[in-house]
Amino acid sequence: MTRAQPFDDFRDLLANLPAADTAAEARVRTLFAKADKPRNSLGRIEDIAGWLAAWSGRAPPAVTRPLVAVFAGNHGVVRHGVSPRAVAATANAVELCAAGGAAINQVCVANDLGLKVFDLALHIPTADITQDAALDERGCAATMAFGMEAIAGGADLLCLGDLGVGNSTVAAALFAALLGGKGADWVGAGSGADAAMQARKAEVVDAALAFHAGHLDEPLEVLRRLGGREFAAIAGAILAARTQRIPVLLDGIAATAAAAVLHAANPAALDHCLLAGLSPEPAHAQAAERLGLRPLLDLGVGHGEGVGAALAAGLIKAAALTSSGMAAAVRD
Repeated sequence: MTRAQPFDDFRDLLANLPAADTAAEARVRTLFAKADKPRNSLGRIEDIAGWLAAWSGRAPPAVTRPLVAVFAGNHGVVRHGVSPRAVAATANAVELCAAGGAAINQVCVANDLGLKVFDLALHIPTADITQDAALDERGCAATMAFGMEAIAGGADLLCLGDLGVGNSTVAAALFAALLGGKGADWVGAGSGADAAMQARKAEVVDAALAFHAGHLDEPLEVLRRLGGREFAAIAGAILAARTQRIPVLLDGIAATAAAAVLHAANPAALDHCLLAGLSPEPAHAQAAERLGLRPLLDLGVGHGEGVGAALAAGLIKAAALTSSGMAAAVRD
């Protein structure tokens, strides 16, 4: 039943998250221990297989319906010159994905992944966070609910990515509000900002923090004030995946910032998530460490579109097949 305030249902979900299936994880680890190989010789492959079992409830695990969901949004804060790219670049990237010519299309074909790209009202950028809240509570909650629908068609592995000019500045603002520090602690080059633009990004983050001071004690309030539509949708998708026991791969600094909102509300909220890799942004590694997310890959991918998560999905699928194939051999 819908509660009086738009965020109340999400707060209830965050307070009552389903736990991992530890019995399924234990069965996978037992099968690896029985296999004819040195103990723990497959390293993180064994950990990944155990994680998959824990969050899917299947032992050995399987990945048969992997999905990449990419959420695209635009931001009013771009008016301050925080990105070398024009706002129109977001829509152009979405169109390229639709035409099959983006990097994410090729990686999805290579790893046999489904792909959905969501245009989140690109013609209506969020409000300038230095002067107003990015979204009102109802709009933010509705966008989170929209993100939850990404898995409506079914999935057993969800890979999350983003598109959005200026969203590295928004991510920096979220990290500063949730994890502490100032703009200079969290901004980076983004899509190619020079030193002067990075300084401007830091000033914008500090201005936003100052404007919203006194209203940043509650994580979902931080999301609606400083975030954007792709951040809200990604947070909703992560939460929906948890309620349906679907493992999640996070990609990029924006998805990590959205995840940080949920982590601030409940530190267990990301237990079903793995981080695909680190972008070249120094703040990404800093935030990942604070959130307890250890990257799977080290490819220096900062492209967006969920490319890093799609690449890591191949590793996840390999871990599942390794577990099931070796389990069959053990039973034989």
